[in-house]
Amino acid sequence: MATSLPYLPSYKNVEKLFSGIASAKVPESFTQAFLGQTLGLKASSDRPLIPLMRTLGFIDASGKPTSEYRLLKNPSSAKTAIAAAIKRAYGPLFAANENANGLASDQLRGLISQVAGTDEEMTKRIAYTFSSLARLGDFKAHLSAGASEDEESAAEDDESELTSFKAKGAKATVPGLRTEFHYNLQIHLPANGSEETYLNIFNSLRKVFQ
Repeated sequence: MATSLPYLPSYKNVEKLFSGIASAKVPESFTQAFLGQTLGLKASSDRPLIPLMRTLGFIDASGKPTSEYRLLKNPSSAKTAIAAAIKRAYGPLFAANENANGLASDQLRGLISQVAGTDEEMTKRIAYTFSSLARLGDFKAHLSAGASEDEESAAEDDESELTSFKAKGAKATVPGLRTEFHYNLQIHLPANGSEETYLNIFNSLRKVFQ
């Protein structure tokens, strides 16, 4: 089924946009005034950068910067944040090919045409916009961060299951954990003990393992 993908009529100032965001103060609202006066993007062809920022999740519907926007201010997190935003905004593209950002230009256009069902001109616009953004993102770091979060979540789940197992006792069953226990007992009976002494010892053992 065809779907719509973000694109810009003019994509030449994408890098300048994010460079300006990194150096400028976080605005109360990401407006045309901020775009033109603060970031220096005054052309009418730059105005679609605002809805693009909204689509990427860096500003909300009212134009207010989101928490993801603040990640763009930190050089150590900006590229990862951009990669994550691209994967969200172009989700159908990555659903069709998880390595969409690494495709050659002709392969990328073919994938876009397949997913979006666009004509040649629109396919080019989407491809150029996507490529301009993708050059600024660090997808390897984004994947590593995602893997770490998954591992941490799995570890928490395992710890929770183990805690539950301990609370319920040895009869509780945790997936993947076998609960059969085997005991090797050595009982040293007194040589001069009576029959009653021996019975008391074995009765005590029986009660322990009931």
